[in-house]
Amino acid sequence: MKKIVLALSLILLFSPFQLNAKWYQHSFNTMGTRAHVEFWLDENNTNASQSQELIAQIIAEMTRLDLAMSPYKESSELSLLNREAAKKKVTISRELFTLIATAHDISVLSDGAFDITYASIGYQYDYRNKIRPQQIAIDKALPSINYLGIVLDEKNSTVSFDNSAIKIDLGGIAKGYAVKRCLNLLSSAGVHHALMSAGGDTALLGDRHGRPWLVAIKHPRAEQKHVVHIPLTNEAISTSGDYERYFIEDGKRYHHIINPKTGDSARKVVSVSVIGKDATYVDALSTTLFVKGLADGMQLINSMAGYEAIIIDNEQRLHFSKGLQQ
Repeated sequence: MKKIVLALSLILLFSPFQLNAKWYQHSFNTMGTRAHVEFWLDENNTNASQSQELIAQIIAEMTRLDLAMSPYKESSELSLLNREAAKKKVTISRELFTLIATAHDISVLSDGAFDITYASIGYQYDYRNKIRPQQIAIDKALPSINYLGIVLDEKNSTVSFDNSAIKIDLGGIAKGYAVKRCLNLLSSAGVHHALMSAGGDTALLGDRHGRPWLVAIKHPRAEQKHVVHIPLTNEAISTSGDYERYFIEDGKRYHHIINPKTGDSARKVVSVSVIGKDATYVDALSTTLFVKGLADGMQLINSMAGYEAIIIDNEQRLHFSKGLQQ
């Protein structure tokens, strides 16, 4: 893990992007966000047709995962699960089962701070139209926000719900998994230097051909500013913030990161970034720490080998986990 350096000289040294014949990049919309890929092809493999084929494969993979795991698409495997799992055991793909099982493990690790059943009330929030559920609706939904209500049968790859009101949403883990899948695809094609991002999730393959990748963390209250730039190599970083999908009503911010214990937006901090090798885990952990807040979040991440965090509190002060303070 490289120590974070805030010096402007470092930012100027690593920031410029010089596109040459060997670097390829593409941005596109998917999974409800903006995705971006860039990669370096070795000299023997540098040609436009190969780069376009790889980009097409990346887009196809992100599209496939969106079609399977989106709760907003009626035909998705996840939507089928939400419709049927309270009635019977539903056989699902091994891929979806494994991701739900991973979410379950993180729920156990976090004592329920991460819980994909938050959707049991989360679907009643409409941030675009500034609609939120009333407290009576939240109170009614709380018994169904419980990851233990998801019954997993690993042998048969089936899932069922023990509460008819349970709904699940993989928004806190699916994009991390997707960027990880895309980076693996590039690696399998012989690429050694690449970046893949989707929303607040970024995964890195190798370095930026001799220099670290410089990843910026957005300022939570100033859209065009960054609070820190982090040089990273062969790692993943995920940022969860209260500024992506939100509205303000009577001076109170309602955003998409729901505290499973309350059914309301989590408000202990304003931004959390987690760094580690596994993009799936860092995605889920950034949500987890956001819900837990500064003290409990730092206690958790400091107990986990190979993971670090940067938390911005409600006064917009930065806090670093132990490994980043060395």
